[in-house]
Amino acid sequence: MNRILLLGTFILLTCVSCRDTRIKEHNNWKTFFEKYNIKNGCFIMTDHTHETVHLYNKKRCLQRFTPASTFKIFNSLVALETAVAQDETLVIPWDSVVRGPDRDHSMNMKEAFRVSNLGYYQELARRIGAADMKHYLDTIQYGNMQMGPDIDKFWLDNSLQISADEQVGFLKRLYFEQLPFTLRTQTIVRSMMLREDTANNKLYYKTGWGTTPTGTDVLWVVGFLEHSEEFKEHANSMNKSDVRNYPYIFALNFEIPKGDQSQNWAEVRLRLLRELLTNFGAFKTT
Repeated sequence: MNRILLLGTFILLTCVSCRDTRIKEHNNWKTFFEKYNIKNGCFIMTDHTHETVHLYNKKRCLQRFTPASTFKIFNSLVALETAVAQDETLVIPWDSVVRGPDRDHSMNMKEAFRVSNLGYYQELARRIGAADMKHYLDTIQYGNMQMGPDIDKFWLDNSLQISADEQVGFLKRLYFEQLPFTLRTQTIVRSMMLREDTANNKLYYKTGWGTTPTGTDVLWVVGFLEHSEEFKEHANSMNKSDVRNYPYIFALNFEIPKGDQSQNWAEVRLRLLRELLTNFGAFKTT
């Protein structure tokens, strides 16, 4: 496939997404958050065509939170790599816990990823086991790499935490096939993340919704946008397809009061993401 900040101190200096790039803060993006009465939020995006990082609320971009269901990306990678799941068709029986009509049945990994089935991924983590899970957390240096005592809830109970900046660094390695997993494993997980596919744009993402130690809710959307354009390449170009891909890798999170039902927040986070990407010019129609 052709896919070609002091945290005070240390996260910025070691961050995969920010090293050796130009960084631009977009204070005007605050208006997009204010539109939805969001007081604590951040957005970070890398434009790899121009080797730039664009962000709003730098301090929060470096602050770690529970990854919540965005951890299903990592969980899927480890399950596939360890052969706990041979592929995305692995079916896990419903555990009889009532969670909603779209989750209350046996399903395979692809469907469980799409509907964010907690029960499926808790069982997947139990099958992986603590030793293999910790090995990959440490190898990849995913967030604070902390598991806590419970193999089936550490990404929910604030044991494991990750920043928006670190999410982008992790996803950058996934997009460019640089994680310590096989090409097959990374390709399967990327394919499960694809949620919108149009003539010029492919939008890959995973959402998450968790609780902070202070009791507020934190909502995530992380992923990448791939914009493609036809371009007549030079005869000696290594790219023989006459199609160029322009990748943008992003992480968005914000907090709301616990149990706030003033808006449909599940929809708001996706509208907000699209508005931010559109404002930057990442979404194009030609």
